[in-house]
Amino acid sequence: MGLSFTIDTPLKVAHFGISSCISIIEDHLIEKMREVISKNEGLVYIPISIKDQDYRAKRITAYLNLIHQLVKERVVKLKSEAFKENSELENYFKMLPENSTLKISFLKMLQLNGLEREQAQLQLKEQIVAGSIDVNIMTKVDGLNYSEDGEALPQEYSNALSALRGYAQSDLDSSIIFSAGLNPRLFNYCTQFEDFFPDKNGDIKKRIILKVSDFRSAAIQGKYLAKKGLWVSEFRIESGINCGGHAFIADGLLFGPILEEFKHKRKELLEDLTLLYNQALTAIGRNVLRGEPEFKITAQGGIGTSGENDFLLNYYQLDATGWGSPFLLVPEVTNVDRDTLESLSRAKKGDYFLSHASPLGVPFHNFRDSSSEAQRKARIQKRRPGSPCYKKFLSSNTEFTSQPICTASREYQNLKIKQLRLEISDDLKYEIEVNKVIEKDCLCEGLGASALLKNKTQLSHNLSAVAICPGPNLAYFSGKFSLKQMLDHIYGRTSVLNSLPRPHVFVNELRLYMDYLKKEMDKKPLPLADKVSAYFETFKGNLLKGIDYYDKIADSIYERGSEAYDQMTEQLNEYKNLISNSQNHNLIINS
Repeated sequence: MGLSFTIDTPLKVAHFGISSCISIIEDHLIEKMREVISKNEGLVYIPISIKDQDYRAKRITAYLNLIHQLVKERVVKLKSEAFKENSELENYFKMLPENSTLKISFLKMLQLNGLEREQAQLQLKEQIVAGSIDVNIMTKVDGLNYSEDGEALPQEYSNALSALRGYAQSDLDSSIIFSAGLNPRLFNYCTQFEDFFPDKNGDIKKRIILKVSDFRSAAIQGKYLAKKGLWVSEFRIESGINCGGHAFIADGLLFGPILEEFKHKRKELLEDLTLLYNQALTAIGRNVLRGEPEFKITAQGGIGTSGENDFLLNYYQLDATGWGSPFLLVPEVTNVDRDTLESLSRAKKGDYFLSHASPLGVPFHNFRDSSSEAQRKARIQKRRPGSPCYKKFLSSNTEFTSQPICTASREYQNLKIKQLRLEISDDLKYEIEVNKVIEKDCLCEGLGASALLKNKTQLSHNLSAVAICPGPNLAYFSGKFSLKQMLDHIYGRTSVLNSLPRPHVFVNELRLYMDYLKKEMDKKPLPLADKVSAYFETFKGNLLKGIDYYDKIADSIYERGSEAYDQMTEQLNEYKNLISNSQNHNLIINS
């Protein structure tokens, strides 16, 4: 969801029992938001200066403690309310799914009178709990930081380690979500903090969630952590391509088969990790687990209907599902500035695209009508491509400098374009390579600007352009919605989808992979190198295996013979034929 869009979402939804996540890498934005929230709440704000020792971690700790305290106060206030129509207290229960035991108890209470009703209301209030205030660190964003005289600071002051320390020293009892793969330095650093280990009762105050794209990745990272005495309480499976933000694209491995593997190997994974975990705890003299630890398998990425949601939960025996991008259209939940929200609310399918804008070198879901895209193009037209680089979170390139710089920066792009001009005499080839360079955009500023604009506070370096990274599934949602409307959609009480025909989430992801494969094939000059050709064949082979799998389970998704069933199987057949009949550089996909 980017840096700013959910930075204060817990304040808006946690008292309703809804869990959400805050990105904690960008300490400058966090400090700004601490100032904004403190003033809005009538609290004293004491700045933490960049001149303070360990200011990054201190800023994060202070912000998370503020959010934690305010959420507790909101829950107390909620419990003090009376059960009245349209009150926040009643909405807490009304927004729950119909099969929730708490919702059922609430509906029963409404049928009671007198003392029985009062007692039932007290019991309901006792069961109100806040949603978890989780945090996220993208493990790849872990560059070293430097002193004013250019000396590299010790590694514990790197971006990711500073953020982890800020979370570890906070009062939160929640989870940290690690995304983007294994970072040994970061994972090892968790062992320095007591809250990541079980107490005498076997409880872990700060839990670890791994966002993964396949079973192999989950097993490798889970075992690495277990051997350190660190438990993974949840594996969060995300579609490699049908998601928001960065797309960590697998070699054509589809969502359904990946979920199937987790379903069948769940018990095996739990047993393997538990054994390694207890052995590690014993070796370091810590309390071992007395029973089975918390162990969840969840999934997210492109889910768009209650039917899909229910199917994933039930068929793959998931503990939960995640919804992200649709909430960008819910102003009371996320920080999307007015202009960007207006653009998103009326966007067309073609406005969402997979780009190479990220300096990380990972495909990045982008929005054509964003002010950040407009700014990037305007700079190119003025012959000044690239961005001023102030925050340096994504600085990793040392091609021209001893100290890493960002590939989206004006400094890098200027140096690289000059190099290309000297090396490439063919104008067409030169233009192609230059376009690759100037496609990179500043995400540090762009992904943080929206929260500042919405909260009408001072912008970072007066940069107002907003980058936003919605998943392609947002194409099927138009307009602006309330929290209740979106939850009603998720739980099947209504539908807020637009009129655009929407294939099943599995078919949507398949189509996205095929589009990606075609573009990658079109880029490669003939004849193909053996390694490239083998990659394409592996990719296509995995797609075909996935299609065969979907064919086999189609009657578990839709009733055989229904219109939805026939449509899905026809689409799968069409894609299967396209792949089977394709040769390298000849994959034709009709829009």
